[in-house]
Amino acid sequence: MRSKAFSTCRLCGSERMEISLELGVCRECLLQEEKARAIAELVHNKSRRRFGLLESPPGKGIPCGQCGNGCSIPTGETGYCGVRWAKNDEVLGLPNQEALVTAYDDPHPTNCVADWVCPGGSEVGFPRYSHTPGPERRFVNLAVFYGACTFDCLFCQNWHFREMTSSLQPRMSSESIARMVSPMTSCICFFGGDPTPFIQHSISVAELSREVKGIRRMCWETNGSMSSKWALRIGEIALETGGCVKIDLKAFDDRMHRALCGRSNSQTLENLKILGEMTDKRREVPLLVVSTLMVPGYVNEDEITLISNYLAEIDPTIPYSLLAFHPAYLMNDLPTTSRSQAEACFNAALEAGMENVKIGNEWLLR
Repeated sequence: MRSKAFSTCRLCGSERMEISLELGVCRECLLQEEKARAIAELVHNKSRRRFGLLESPPGKGIPCGQCGNGCSIPTGETGYCGVRWAKNDEVLGLPNQEALVTAYDDPHPTNCVADWVCPGGSEVGFPRYSHTPGPERRFVNLAVFYGACTFDCLFCQNWHFREMTSSLQPRMSSESIARMVSPMTSCICFFGGDPTPFIQHSISVAELSREVKGIRRMCWETNGSMSSKWALRIGEIALETGGCVKIDLKAFDDRMHRALCGRSNSQTLENLKILGEMTDKRREVPLLVVSTLMVPGYVNEDEITLISNYLAEIDPTIPYSLLAFHPAYLMNDLPTTSRSQAEACFNAALEAGMENVKIGNEWLLR
């Protein structure tokens, strides 16, 4: 992490610690000034060129349909995510049903964003969906990490996934990962990067792993940008197995979302509705869990109010985790989230009508 005192907004001249040196503009200017958003776009372009990725989704070619980015990919080229190619009038992923992925056993209790409402970390769902009435000690989560993403978050905690995208390595088939499942595997979590570019692969892993007898929850931790049919499918699998879909909603205002993440959040918002409509099918274990990273200077209580208003209209009982920020990737000069910011965001969520709110990563608060 780089140390600094104050940064200056390149447009309005305001000085404060919560302005990213790399981004160079403040929240207020990003919302009010087109020039500020153009500056943010240049930062994203530089970020993506560093790893040989397209600066924006291609628009002339074969429609992909994998996610909300709307790529139309020219023959022989890739889409925005860098792992889907246009060939013979269709868009395909890696050959031999492989994905850019690593997998490992993560002993319970894990550092899961849903741990306080998940059968693996709490009392909910026992005995149907968990082995113990509390954290499933002695059992493991099979963590499946995908090396691609549909966004370009400047604060990405797992930004090294881009090295997997640019090298197209390592690769594993769904069968290879499913063979890692044992009777002690009580859940599988698909994350990354993001599982969206390889969503079919993750579904295949989920289906194959169910051949091993025992409790086995299927969970996806995602930015929620997959096309609606895939959101519906993973929701169904999570429902059947006692798992959940954990959507990290980075921001509500699309201008802020594009500035921080490079792409629109419109598909994510749509999928929140789709999954939210499924929550009544299984109340004892929440199907949908939402999180937001409280990025100092950018994702403040105003942003949390907008998000919470939206979620409360869908279902105010949706578990909502407000995550403390740790400096990373191109926003590695920002401070961690302050306790005052976290409390303001927490209160904003409650005032908007959310009923199950938690501050996550509290040890990071300053």
